[in-house]
Amino acid sequence: MATSMQSDAALDAEEVKACCAALYESDWARLLLGESFHPGGLALTERLGALLCLRPDDHVLDVAAGNGSSALRLAERFGCTVLGVDYSAANVERANAAAHDAGLAERVRFVQGDAERLNLPELSVDALICECALCTFPDKRAATSEFRRVLRDGGRVGISDVTREAALPAELHDLLARVACIADAQPAHEYLTLLRDAGFADERVERHDEALQELVGGVRTRLLGAQLLLALGQVTPPFPAADLSKAQGLARAAAAAIAAGQLGYALIISAAPAAV
Repeated sequence: MATSMQSDAALDAEEVKACCAALYESDWARLLLGESFHPGGLALTERLGALLCLRPDDHVLDVAAGNGSSALRLAERFGCTVLGVDYSAANVERANAAAHDAGLAERVRFVQGDAERLNLPELSVDALICECALCTFPDKRAATSEFRRVLRDGGRVGISDVTREAALPAELHDLLARVACIADAQPAHEYLTLLRDAGFADERVERHDEALQELVGGVRTRLLGAQLLLALGQVTPPFPAADLSKAQGLARAAAAAIAAGQLGYALIISAAPAAV
């Protein structure tokens, strides 16, 4: 990972992925975001599962599964079998341990992998979710093409992500903003275009801007506490301590962008055409 998250100009795609993985596998992320690393938490995960009409016999793929909380909730709520893929080996280890502790290891497991190069057979899953992660992928077209490749004909894809509804201020365009799901967020219609170009259809968009507002508000509050813990040496962020003030500035700028209608959050549902 780069020594600073001040700029991503010199970073290639693999370094961006590594920076994202380092942040989201860290104690720092859990301190600021809690156990669910996306707006709306597990309540919106359940909503996504309901919109996908998940059934007990479905095989579901969770792309960028993080600590596994969403995959476990879907298995508990809908009875489905879930495979979670995450770029971070530490997240995969932690998520598999959580599945074992929850008594769900027979139906939920996690493997390390890259969303842009999924190590899965074609047409092998019934449904796919990707929560607050597509916006961070360097090659979004490769990822959505992989979504279509592994999804069976007639299968459903559900994406939840930060949306950009207008041009963002300069402070929301660096690497830290990117791994925080802001800098490379797309307008909702651009996510739909990515899905259409990959071969999906039958779209539905459901707005949940208030969930992003609540998350950012919580992060701003926790950053104040983190500043004290950092000063006491009780937490170690995955980037230099000097960047804590930058994180606070990012949170302020994000809150202002949400209030101005420049940033939002949406659930996007689409489907692979059924075989003829």
